[in-house]
Amino acid sequence: MATTITLDPATRLEGHLKVEVDQSGGVVTAARSSGMMFRGFENILIGKDPRDASHITQRVCGVCPIAHAMSACLALEAASGVSVTDNARNIRNLILGSNFIQSHILHFYHLAALSYVKGPAMPPWTPTYEVDLRFTPAQNQLLVDHYLAALAQRRTAHEMLSILGGKMPHTVAYEFGGVTTTPTAADLTAFGSLLDGLIAFIDSTYIPDVQLLGATYPDYYSIGKGYGNLLAYGVFDLNAAGTTKLLKRGRITASGTVVQAIDSTSIVEHTKYSWYNDVAANPATGTTSPNVSKSGGYSWLKAPRYQGDAYECGPLARMWVNGDYRRGISVMDRHVARALEAQKVANAMKGWLAAVNPSASGFTSASVRTSSTGIGWTEAPRGAIGHWLRTDSSGKVASYQILTPTCWNCSPRDSAGLAGPLEKALEDTPVQDATQPVEVLRVIQSYDPCLSCAVH
Repeated sequence: MATTITLDPATRLEGHLKVEVDQSGGVVTAARSSGMMFRGFENILIGKDPRDASHITQRVCGVCPIAHAMSACLALEAASGVSVTDNARNIRNLILGSNFIQSHILHFYHLAALSYVKGPAMPPWTPTYEVDLRFTPAQNQLLVDHYLAALAQRRTAHEMLSILGGKMPHTVAYEFGGVTTTPTAADLTAFGSLLDGLIAFIDSTYIPDVQLLGATYPDYYSIGKGYGNLLAYGVFDLNAAGTTKLLKRGRITASGTVVQAIDSTSIVEHTKYSWYNDVAANPATGTTSPNVSKSGGYSWLKAPRYQGDAYECGPLARMWVNGDYRRGISVMDRHVARALEAQKVANAMKGWLAAVNPSASGFTSASVRTSSTGIGWTEAPRGAIGHWLRTDSSGKVASYQILTPTCWNCSPRDSAGLAGPLEKALEDTPVQDATQPVEVLRVIQSYDPCLSCAVH
């Protein structure tokens, strides 16, 4: 007999996500993913000075604001034909890298791991599901101890970001034309000392803990695959033109392993099952027109598709596209890839830090072009993020569209009825106890959803 399980909200993720799954015979047969809030940042930006976008769009999210600042700056710089200095590029990378590391540590220890670990009988560990807990008492205690240690490591990453970014959340350093930061030698030394401690934690604690999770729950290497299509915009520019990146741009389809190029015109956002007027448009020409009473709508997320297909983005997609990790596509593969990416980014930051010149400029004065367009593509910790900008004849924002990673991952169905990546990944998930569907929650959490970004 088929029954419906509702998680509203799905817990230990950023924001409010509602997920309904139909299950029959102890297996999920269909799923619906719903963002339950509308915020309207794209409409707020119309008529604004585009130089304000790097600060306004950071308010989309307090966990990953740096990626929004980066996307906004890249979009305006593309629209105005501006290139930043090497110093600006390296400082931007260091600020964004600090945000990546703190977010990855947050996700594993303070969000996802709590669905596998039996912790103390106190908040934030309670209330919790009491099924399929496999760690020994000693392993449980080790992970609880590391939960506390990870809080201090997140603080370290925030301190690093603040040295170069001014503050966190919502850096004041990212500006059209570069960065406002003029670091001293003492700043760089302090940053490096904190970074060394983070690298030691990642190497000696974070990665071994993820490996322990995988060894204890090996069946989750076979749960939550979804379509198998992976997409990454690329991040951390290694040259002035942005043509070489630490984590490169590209996509891989489920039918192969060859990395293919991404064409911005092949992206279409659908709203048939979203609470917006029904359109299917590229973000360059898209609009955001809410329609809360729309029949058939079940989410405030749009449904982005690439050439008609649903794509997953995030650390696993980036590591696959880059060739750094290709074990598989699953719940556990997402955790492992995220930890290995944290290690890769942290080690790369050593080189960017060494390349910063305290006596060199990090800012290029520039003017906003009127009647221009630009796309700012980068990566947030959770995946591909893009800002599409068009200025009017007075240089103000005429159109602004934001496509976030959680819109890719947690989208509703599209105009053709194709389920979103998370909806597809939930299919065939076994459920031991319908009153405690921890397996469903583990699949959801593996994507690290950010609903503030999704319902921007």
